[in-house]
Amino acid sequence: MATFLMLKGIIRYIPMQDNIGFLQFKQDYLHILPWKIAFYTHVFSVSFALIAGFTQFSNTILQKHKNIHRLMGKIYAVDILFINFPTAMIMAIYANGQLPAKTAFVVLDCLWFYCTLMAMLKVRKRDFKAHKNFMIRSYALTLSAVTLRMWKIVILGFVYIDPLHLYMIDAWLGFVPNLLFAEWLIRRRSVKKKKTFTAQGGY
Repeated sequence: MATFLMLKGIIRYIPMQDNIGFLQFKQDYLHILPWKIAFYTHVFSVSFALIAGFTQFSNTILQKHKNIHRLMGKIYAVDILFINFPTAMIMAIYANGQLPAKTAFVVLDCLWFYCTLMAMLKVRKRDFKAHKNFMIRSYALTLSAVTLRMWKIVILGFVYIDPLHLYMIDAWLGFVPNLLFAEWLIRRRSVKKKKTFTAQGGY
């Protein structure tokens, strides 16, 4: 549901107007052509990563439609590694929130690239367990585009923080809890499989 709400928010940028949404707070950067190109490329292309990544966790698609699983996986990887990694890095450098926020987005982008790349390398080696674990991490980072906005709403619902410091905090909250949850999920799956194996007479 959160993924589709994010896609709904992306649609509003289709008129390519410079005074809507997030762009209202980036007026000082609109004259920087590389930043502007990176912004629109990132906003519209990340939707493919959100949708393609979402399909990768469908057991039905994986078991009955493997060709679709592979195709969507390739779309997801290409979208992140060759389109969104460079554009997101440009945006990270020009991010609001001074050094703390800039650092957060650079770290996020590098982790996003690494986890996605490792997922692809592992599947090429037919190490499907590692492939799935890295895909869980990668998609958790992809969803930071959603959770970053959710945390802002949650925080402001309890306490007022000035926009600058809120952005500094939100930049880290957008992806760190996601990654921690991904690691918990991976470990939980691993323990569950071990228990199942033992119960079936394994050693």
